Amino acid sequence: MKNFQLSLALRYALGVMLVLAVSLGAFYLLMAPPMAELGLMTQFLLITASVSSLAGFLAYRLGWMNYSPTLRWNLLAGYAIASILTFFNVWLTARLMFASQHDLLLAVVLLVFAAGMAMVLGYFYSSALAERISKVESAARRLASGDLSTRLPVLGTDEVASLAATFNQMAGQLQAAAEKQKEVERLRSDLIAWVGHDLQTPLASMRAILEALADGMVDDPEAVQRYLKTAQRDIRSLSLLIDDLFQMAQIDAGGLQLDLAPNSLSDLISDTLESFSELAARQGIRLEGAVEPEVDPVCMDAARIGRVLNNLVGNALRHTNAQGRVNVTARRAGQRVEVVVSDSGEGIQPQDLPHLFEQFYRGEKSRSRATGGAGLGLAISRGILQAHGGEIRVESELGEGTRFIFSLP
Repeated sequence: MKNFQLSLALRYALGVMLVLAVSLGAFYLLMAPPMAELGLMTQFLLITASVSSLAGFLAYRLGWMNYSPTLRWNLLAGYAIASILTFFNVWLTARLMFASQHDLLLAVVLLVFAAGMAMVLGYFYSSALAERISKVESAARRLASGDLSTRLPVLGTDEVASLAATFNQMAGQLQAAAEKQKEVERLRSDLIAWVGHDLQTPLASMRAILEALADGMVDDPEAVQRYLKTAQRDIRSLSLLIDDLFQMAQIDAGGLQLDLAPNSLSDLISDTLESFSELAARQGIRLEGAVEPEVDPVCMDAARIGRVLNNLVGNALRHTNAQGRVNVTARRAGQRVEVVVSDSGEGIQPQDLPHLFEQFYRGEKSRSRATGGAGLGLAISRGILQAHGGEIRVESELGEGTRFIFSLP
């Protein structure tokens, strides 16, 4: 603030010096006075300029701007002070130059007229400016009251127009953030319902199994083994769901710890394909992979990237019909490694594509424990890849299949 005041005072002083120089130059060029008259005019202008500067500086230092009830009167007061100082400068210079009484009175009349016109024009322009600023204030009040659709017309290229444009940008960001927050709250509410269902189903199944075993209702060894395998499957489902929630919480908190080291991406892809080979064969799906030789090694957290591959390949198998195919390929692209998981499945609805990587999002087709989980797999995958400095995107057409492409440094 102090630097600003110093800069303002310096600019004021330079402005006064420039006006003096221009006025004396014009006087010399137009009237070619002798040096004595030029010196006298310089003395007169210095006196009036000093008095005017002192009056203006005192008005500024006394903070007269802070006591005005409106900006309109503030600006009008500035015009008034400028008019008064102009009148004083011309009148005092005329007196010192020994103008005749008649000429002096005529100058006074003309100066009063000029000051009056300046005040009227000043009131007009200050009212127009104050009205524009008042619109900004009114819009800010509406925005503060919760009307996030408030916008201002951007007229002109001056500071007020820039303020209006900045206000519109801020209002747009607030509206987008509010809509995003509503969407997140809706998704969180849906998540609670989904997770509640996904937890309740296996828990109810395990409870029934344990009660049957504890009450001795099942004594056949084969039936007991079948019950125990069902319970194990339900426990694995619960474990996976809880692990998903824990992973998502870590990503949200920015606390995802990576164990980065040079690893073989080709081995990781091979292991992933092998782990899904039995499921793919059972569903009648051709599962294939290809990795270019120059891909390895890749600096990555092998366990986390394995989780990403499991999510993508599992999703691809889930949404591919019998006699279909799922391919996993990897290649080097400049300073990055690009992995593509493609399938010949049903494709993804266009309205779902922009939301696939959002937390807790699940399309209508996947709102079941058998096909959709908790809707966290792709969000977790994106979080893991972003932690690696990578990225992921999706391409899909209905009836043509889907391609998930992710890259790593």
